[in-house]
Amino acid sequence: MRTVRSVLPMQTAKAGYIVISLLMGLFGVFLFCQPDVSTAAVGDLAGALLVMFGIFKLIGYFSKDLYRLAFQFDLAFGCLLLILGIVILTKPQNLLHFLCVVTGLYVTADGLMKLQTAHDAHRFGIGSWWVILAAALLTAGAGILLLVRPAQSVRILTQIFGIVLAAEGLLNLLTVLMTVKIVRNQKPDIIEVGYEEEMQE
Repeated sequence: MRTVRSVLPMQTAKAGYIVISLLMGLFGVFLFCQPDVSTAAVGDLAGALLVMFGIFKLIGYFSKDLYRLAFQFDLAFGCLLLILGIVILTKPQNLLHFLCVVTGLYVTADGLMKLQTAHDAHRFGIGSWWVILAAALLTAGAGILLLVRPAQSVRILTQIFGIVLAAEGLLNLLTVLMTVKIVRNQKPDIIEVGYEEEMQE
């Protein structure tokens, strides 16, 4: 007899994604508008957001939502965010430079990975796939901008960092809203059921 899969992990991951994405976006807008905030405060908030986002990414990966699009790379990215968040919270020397490098690398990689998500969404027939594509290109471009760092002014770097966080928050928010479909009474996958039946024989 096939058991019904609980949707609680998917609901938790989706809600967490939405909340953290909104917080990340708002934090980015705040940094852009108030670039004189202390670097230590930026590090604490950014590190905490990354740790929380890493946790929700791992929950999302193991929740096995219907389309398997938003969370498909989140095992690796979730672990990476946890590590980066913890390292940032330890306040290494040259914190702003470190934040720019690791955040730029992560956001660029995430933007490029979301290009595949947009492509897969198109194959699934999700009409808004092009919105994810546009947001992914924008985010990857912002990540590259943070890596290049056209100016060394702390104020300008903080504003660029804010733009990158806002773009990353928007990208993840759009992705989870458009591609995570929670179906109540969802059955386990055929492959999983077949494997379980084979093990029982």
